[in-house]
Amino acid sequence: MLNYIFSTHKNQPITTINKSNLKTYGFTVIELMVGVAVLGIITAIAMPSLNQFLVSMRVDNEISQIHRLVLSARNSAINMEQNVTVCPLNVANSCTNSWGNELSVFIDLDSDNVYEPLNNEVLLKVKPAIQNNDTLTYAGFNRITFAPTGQLATALNSTFIYCPQGFNDLGRAVRLSASGRAFQTSDVDNDGIDEYRNGNEVGCP
Repeated sequence: MLNYIFSTHKNQPITTINKSNLKTYGFTVIELMVGVAVLGIITAIAMPSLNQFLVSMRVDNEISQIHRLVLSARNSAINMEQNVTVCPLNVANSCTNSWGNELSVFIDLDSDNVYEPLNNEVLLKVKPAIQNNDTLTYAGFNRITFAPTGQLATALNSTFIYCPQGFNDLGRAVRLSASGRAFQTSDVDNDGIDEYRNGNEVGCP
């Protein structure tokens, strides 16, 4: 068996160390397998909470975008003293009920719910379509129109409802009053489900 010889100083005696006494550092196969198993268990426990957190962030982002879009449309109607319409447009630039698609905000000079750039109607803002097979509905209407006063010219107390696929309890809403003001729902009672100002929970199908 090989021996290693060490000397710290030329006048000190030489010390021999047997190679079998040297320690080696690392993981055995069993230790590695146990570590991987523990990591897998922790991941399995944390994954549902992580998914729920990511979905909640996505919903909050979409609701914030919708809220800002509505506020921008209302402010434009007041400042420009024109009817301003918010709706999803089809290929013919007519308003539809497909609220999950791209949403457009435009000045509707003749109030016909059609965006007509050749008639000097102006496209003010566009919100991208929603993703992940989520759903967005708006009280059965195909448009929102704000009058120059800022009030709704189409319906009273209408509501946007955003429902993420597979997480119906994380649905959120934006409520529009007759005055044209918009309000986001919130989890008032801390039960994990958003409520309207009257206490009713946001319902997703």
